[in-house]
Amino acid sequence: MASNTNEVAVDMTPFFVLYKNGTINRLRPADNAPLSDDPQAPVRSKDVVVHPETGVSVRIFLPKITDPKQKIPVVIYIHGGAFCMGSARSSTFHNFISSVVEKANFIAVSVDYRLAPENPFDTTYDDSWAAFQWIISHANGKGPDSWLNDHADFAKLFIGGESAGANIANDVVVSAGVTDLDSKIKILGLYLVHPYFGIENDQLYKALNPTRNGGCFEDPRVNPLIDPRLKSMACKKALFFVAEKDPLKEGAMNYYEGLKKSEWNGEIEVMETKGEGHCFHFFNPKSEKAAELVNKLVDFLKQE
Repeated sequence: MASNTNEVAVDMTPFFVLYKNGTINRLRPADNAPLSDDPQAPVRSKDVVVHPETGVSVRIFLPKITDPKQKIPVVIYIHGGAFCMGSARSSTFHNFISSVVEKANFIAVSVDYRLAPENPFDTTYDDSWAAFQWIISHANGKGPDSWLNDHADFAKLFIGGESAGANIANDVVVSAGVTDLDSKIKILGLYLVHPYFGIENDQLYKALNPTRNGGCFEDPRVNPLIDPRLKSMACKKALFFVAEKDPLKEGAMNYYEGLKKSEWNGEIEVMETKGEGHCFHFFNPKSEKAAELVNKLVDFLKQE
C-alpha cells in the first residue's frame, strides 16, 4: 500500500488509487467466493493452477451433469478490473459466470491473471494466453483436468469478458487466428461486455506503461484496428454490449464500426443498454436490465 504522500497518477476511487511511483492502493478488500463440490449443486466449481512458475490459475465451473457421456460447450471468461483489480475468485465475477453456466448449461473457465502494476501491463495478456493454451490442451481428452477432458466440447468454444477483460479476450482471439490450433478447436464466438478499447488522454494506460512510446491508440492490443492480424481473428461471431452512460462506449463503438468494415468476415452484433453506466449489471445484478444482458449473452452462447 502506498503512502499518502506519494503523488497520484490515477485516482479511480472508490476502486483504487495508482501512484506515480508504481504502487497501488486498492480501496476494496479482496473477497473469495466459496467453491462448491456438491454433485447435486446447480453449478460446481474448483480452482486449478495452470502455471506453477507464475501462479496463473483458472476457476472451472461445471453445471449439473445428467448424461456423463455428453460433451457440452466451453466458455472462457476473462474478468475486468482496469488490469489492476479482481480475480477469478472475486464473488462479483464468480456469481456472474456461475449464473451464466446454470442458464446456458456450459462449462466455464475463468482466468486468474496476474495484476498490474505489481506486474508489467503485458503480463495480463501473456497470462491469459497461457491459460487459453492450457485450456485447449484438453481438446484431445488427455489434458490435466478431468472435467475438461470428460465434458468439454472444444468444437463449441466461446471467449469473452468485460471491461479490461474483454480487451484481453479480444487479443486472445486475434492471437488464436494466427496460431495453428488443433482441428478439434472451433471458436464460435467472442463476447465483449462494456469493453475497453482506449479513451482519449488515457492516464491509466500511461501510468501502467511508463516506458512505452505512444498512447493507447498506438497499441494494437488496445486498438486492434491497427493490428494486421485482425483479418484472421479466429471467431465466427462477435457480440458487443455497450451502456449508454459508459465512458468506454465510444471506444467500443469505434472498434465495432471498424470491425464491420475490416477484412474479418465474421458476423457482428451490438446490444446497447439505455440509461446505464459501466458494468451496471454487477452493481445491480437483480435489475431487469441486468437480466436482459445475461439473457442476451446466454442466447448468444446457445447459437449454433
